[in-house]
Amino acid sequence: MPPKHDPTVRRPGAVLRRRRERRADRPLSKIASRHPVFHAAVIEDARVALAYRAERRPFTGRRDQVHQVIRLCLVSDAFLAQVCYRAKASMQAAGIPVLPRIAHRLAMSLAQVCIGDPVIVGPGLYLPHGQVVFDGVLEIGHHVTVRPWVTIGLKDGDFNGAHIDPHVRIGTGAKIIGPVHIGEGAFIGANAVVVDDVPAHAVAAGVPARILDARTAKDRKRAGS
Repeated sequence: MPPKHDPTVRRPGAVLRRRRERRADRPLSKIASRHPVFHAAVIEDARVALAYRAERRPFTGRRDQVHQVIRLCLVSDAFLAQVCYRAKASMQAAGIPVLPRIAHRLAMSLAQVCIGDPVIVGPGLYLPHGQVVFDGVLEIGHHVTVRPWVTIGLKDGDFNGAHIDPHVRIGTGAKIIGPVHIGEGAFIGANAVVVDDVPAHAVAAGVPARILDARTAKDRKRAGS
């Protein structure tokens, strides 16, 4: 006769399944599932970095992609730290313990790149020199440039951070504080302190930041500027 099921016996498969279900219900797990795919994000980061370094040329294949990524890691501490962040985000999305914390420490040690767990960063991020802090529940779109000594942080008591649209450029030493929205293609001047929303394609500077130029991209092209 088949053995009777004993409810007091904990089956390893059922325990692991319940752990995965509990992990999936956590807010951070839902955020982690939205991170871009590691390989695709790193390749796009490398393509953008090569363009900014005046080494722009199309990749000739998978081997060339790997070669360029490795070369950038050797010549740029900031890019290596960025790869560590991408690895951390991917491992967290996969539910891997311990290793994400090591990758985070490496990113901080290599180039002072501190990107919190709830932060979602689109592909094509460019960090020229590192020294950045991204904290809170915030999202950074694709192809955003962030210069050194930038903090994208929180207001006291509020864990919701900024939402930064694609193609935004953030100047050296700028601070973006709280749940503000930075529109697509906006430019944040050096040392600006942003505490309010910035429209798309606008230029914001000052302490606190104010809008200096709110023309659209079409207006700029028409004016030749």
